[in-house]
Amino acid sequence: MSIDWVTVIAQVANFLVLVWLLKRFLYRPILDGIDAREAEITRRMAEAGEAEKKAQAAEAEFRQQKKQLLSDQDAVVKQALRESEDQRDSILAEARARLEQEQQDWHKHLERERQKFTAQLQRAGEETLLELTRKALRDLADESLEEAIVRHVSARLRPIASELSDAAGASREAIATTRDPLPEAAQALMQADIKDMLPDISLRFETDPEQAPGLVLRVGGAQVAWTVDSYTEEFDALLSERMAAGASGRVQPAGT
Repeated sequence: MSIDWVTVIAQVANFLVLVWLLKRFLYRPILDGIDAREAEITRRMAEAGEAEKKAQAAEAEFRQQKKQLLSDQDAVVKQALRESEDQRDSILAEARARLEQEQQDWHKHLERERQKFTAQLQRAGEETLLELTRKALRDLADESLEEAIVRHVSARLRPIASELSDAAGASREAIATTRDPLPEAAQALMQADIKDMLPDISLRFETDPEQAPGLVLRVGGAQVAWTVDSYTEEFDALLSERMAAGASGRVQPAGT
């Protein structure tokens, strides 16, 4: 069998042209597409990896923020608890202080009321005793009381004669006032005593029905009284002084 080299060469040429055509128009676009696809896949995988790293970083940051938030919440809760406890302690301390102050004020009030009641009771007793004494003196006092005072007026006036003379000043008259008129003998006795102690002073007698039993002598701006009221006033002052001394003597020192 004979070979047709022209045909063989033509077939080879055709095959080579076919291969070049396939490579140029078929394989190259496919390979380029595959390369592009691989590059796209590689790029996307890189992006996915970067996104995963970002996601992991975001997750780590979220967990850190969550942890910090929980820690801050715990701190806030603890701080709130401490503040509430401090406020509770402050309120309790203030309430205790207020209660103690109220108790002290109440004790002081009770003590004042006790002292007031005791003083009122003592005063009532004093006034009752004074009233009974005054009534007894008024019931028992008659003209003999004034006469008895006149009999002792010299001894009573002599220690203060100089003071009465100074108090008389330009006045040359003394006035003796009684509730009822004095007997003539008593008037003469008193005039003699005044004349002896105060030679320049004349004595005049007056009566005052409103005056307590006794004698009131006025010389210028001075006045000397020996009446039931004057004695009871002295008795009142003496009784109050004795009652006060007795009350102070019963007070116990602090800490006993």
